[in-house]
Formats: sequence, C-alpha cells, structure tokens
Amino acid sequence: MHEAAAGDGSSLDDDGDVAPGLFRQLAADPLAGHLGITLEQVRPGYARAAMTVRPELLNAVGTAHGGATMALLDVVHAAVSNSHGTVAVAQDVHTEFLSPGSAGDRLVAEGVELHRSSRTAVYRIEARAQDGRLVATALARVFRTERRWDAA
Repeated sequence: MHEAAAGDGSSLDDDGDVAPGLFRQLAADPLAGHLGITLEQVRPGYARAAMTVRPELLNAVGTAHGGATMALLDVVHAAVSNSHGTVAVAQDVHTEFLSPGSAGDRLVAEGVELHRSSRTAVYRIEARAQDGRLVATALARVFRTERRWDAA
C-alpha cells in the first residue's frame, strides 16, 4: 500500500483502500485481537475481516458462539462505517444467525454501505464459512459525527 499525497487519515492509497494510518487505527481493536479477528481490507464503503472459530469461541452445544460471530460482524461494521475518515458510532445492529459455525471454520465477514447521508448510514454485513455457507447477516445503522479520524 502506498499512501496518497493528501496524507490525512481519510486519504486513499493507490489501490483505493483507506490510507495505512486509518487502517491501523481501525485494526487496533483490543476485543478483535482477543477473539482472533483480523481486519483484512478497508476501502470507502467496504470492509472485510476474518476469524477462525477456535475451541474457546464455541457455545455449550459445540457451535460458534453467537457473541463471537456477532463480534466479527461488529468489527466489520465499525470498519466500514468509519471508512470515510469520519467517526461513526453504532445506533442499531439487527443480526440473523442462519447456519452454525463449527470449530475450525474460517469465517469471513464483508460489509457494504447501502446508504449514507451527512448524519446516518446503513450497512449490510455477511459472514460466510470457507465453504461459502452464509453463517450470519446483519443490517446495521450508525450516527456519523463531524469528528475526523485524524483528530480522534
């Protein structure tokens, strides 16, 4: 990645991804690190992260814990909603769990922007297992502040 000449936290690199500084800020999520969630790509209006379902992320019946799956969706929600370089805060996330994740599954979540105004935005986030199975989907909304990430 090569940072664009603008140099602020919202600038883009040559590939259209957010600038490395903003990516580092968005990827520095302590809970994500604890759960093994890795932010893989962020560009304006898009984000992708992955998590391997480890034994400690299972629930009592031996499938991926809904909280861990939701955390993966939420990490993507945070990244995609902040991908324009302006601080956004979650207002609502509606999640549907469609298929259980299993131990060893690599879940990849992708989020896309559906609508953005000056004050709010809406995102669709989907988590899939390595076999293409749709594990969970979310519709999420944020409040967009006027604060820039380079000033956060």
